[in-house]
Amino acid sequence: MTPQGPAAPAAAAGPRGPRGPAELRALFRAGHAAPTSGLAPGRTQANLIAVPADWARDVEEFCARNPQPCPVLDTTPAGSWTTGLAPGADLRTDLPRYRVWENGVLVDEPGDAAAHWRDDLVTFLIGCGFTFETALALAGVPLRHTEQGRNVPMYVTNRACRPAGRLSGPLVVSMRPVPAPLVRRARLISARMPGTHGGPVHTGDPMALGIRSLDRPDFGEAVTREPDDVPVFWACGVTAQAALMASRPPFAITHAPGYMFITDARDKEFQVACGAQGERRSISTPISARGSDGGG
Repeated sequence: MTPQGPAAPAAAAGPRGPRGPAELRALFRAGHAAPTSGLAPGRTQANLIAVPADWARDVEEFCARNPQPCPVLDTTPAGSWTTGLAPGADLRTDLPRYRVWENGVLVDEPGDAAAHWRDDLVTFLIGCGFTFETALALAGVPLRHTEQGRNVPMYVTNRACRPAGRLSGPLVVSMRPVPAPLVRRARLISARMPGTHGGPVHTGDPMALGIRSLDRPDFGEAVTREPDDVPVFWACGVTAQAALMASRPPFAITHAPGYMFITDARDKEFQVACGAQGERRSISTPISARGSDGGG
């Protein structure tokens, strides 16, 4: 698995502060680059995967077979760079950092993907765990990566996803250290958001997932843990990117891990009601693709 490479520095007058999603997208379009964890609290963030149309069915089936790491929020028609999740946004320019892939090899990591965009690309927007972080913070669950000004750490695991067509690959997880007395609270809160990965897939010993060292993430940055912290692992949308890396389609564009697309959709649109043990009871808002408004 190819590591993500050096972290990109945030621009001097970066996006931190009380800014709305449209203003943040405009900043990214203007060249600001920073991880998006903690930005636009209460708004849904998304992973971006754009593949040639003849690979779109493979991605669609892969996501359907692996809904926890790859919950699809929207899919565009071929060539489109717009989405109903953020009317007026441009998917080619409005993320802080992109990745361009050829035959599974990273060839560029631009802040603007317009020059690489193709008319045959179908784009998938996949739910992101940054979305439930607002609810965790409001409930008093500390976010160590945010406190330390770092990107969330992400790890390739020893768990294989269910293959689909030409796509196969490992489960990727994000890790957030949580104080032991708050682990149950974090599980219950995140379980209410299956459209952004839901509850944790594992708590405790990283070796159970094949992770040898928490200090060496495959993506993102390592975080410092407090003595009472327990590592809690959530399924991560970078799983789809890892499948592209393993399966080597001829071309793809993705977000850079941690540098997400910030939508206008509110977190509560992707919540479900849960019982005392975290089981799902009913969906308050259907988690389905919204109609895109054309190619732009």
